[in-house]
Amino acid sequence: MPEQIPDVEGPDFLDDASDSPERPRPLTGYPRDLGERDVELDERPAAQRPIPSLLRTLRVKLREPETQQRVLVDRVARGGRRAAVLALFDTRPPSARLLFVEKAAHLRRHAGQIAFPGGSWSEGDEGPVGTAQREAGEEAAVRPDSFRVLGVLPTAHVAVSGFDVATVVAWWHTPHPVAVNDPGEIAALHQVEVRRLVDPANRATVRYPGGRQGPAFLVDDLFIWGLTAHLVDAIIDLAGWTVPWDHDRVRPVPPRFGRDHNPGH
Repeated sequence: MPEQIPDVEGPDFLDDASDSPERPRPLTGYPRDLGERDVELDERPAAQRPIPSLLRTLRVKLREPETQQRVLVDRVARGGRRAAVLALFDTRPPSARLLFVEKAAHLRRHAGQIAFPGGSWSEGDEGPVGTAQREAGEEAAVRPDSFRVLGVLPTAHVAVSGFDVATVVAWWHTPHPVAVNDPGEIAALHQVEVRRLVDPANRATVRYPGGRQGPAFLVDDLFIWGLTAHLVDAIIDLAGWTVPWDHDRVRPVPPRFGRDHNPGH
């Protein structure tokens, strides 16, 4: 395994307000205006620290023009509805982790799927970062001034919904307790160790009807697939963490994570 990682959603995961019988809970201590600076967090020393060495290559690659041409090339943006998700890295010892949400099982669409926190653009959002900040707060109570943006992946098109999804990659410089903040949409939160996502034993391929296929990650009882798995795969590749794995290891999507599996993905 690469030295820089020592012990350190379905096809369309975006929210559908009509599916959710409950609205997000108010956030205690969360800025009313999500563009407002959280002075308490912003002034902490952690906010001023250099980016951890684990994430430096990733930050550089996210800012290179070549990145736009080499990742997610089969999902290039098509002028669809705007959306954004947040790939949030917690680098505290003993092991770096990424934050995921698990969609509620009762939803008519995307039930049970694993995704990054995120959703569609709303009036007042300041670009993809603003959308990712707001959605991560609404879904998982992530405070907007607790993380620093490293860069944004090339926007990916989701054919089944018409969304163009930007992935905001960020370092969680001041981690804090998170919780399901929208129980009508989100069933659970999961912090998955990066080293386990990189481990070849936890990687597989999903094959869809019609012949298309894509990456998947199997960590304990979680099954990450679809666009979310493509995003994780791209991040791992850009960071230089990829370890050869068996692409011929094909696994079906378990019912818990794909009750509405869309064959046209």
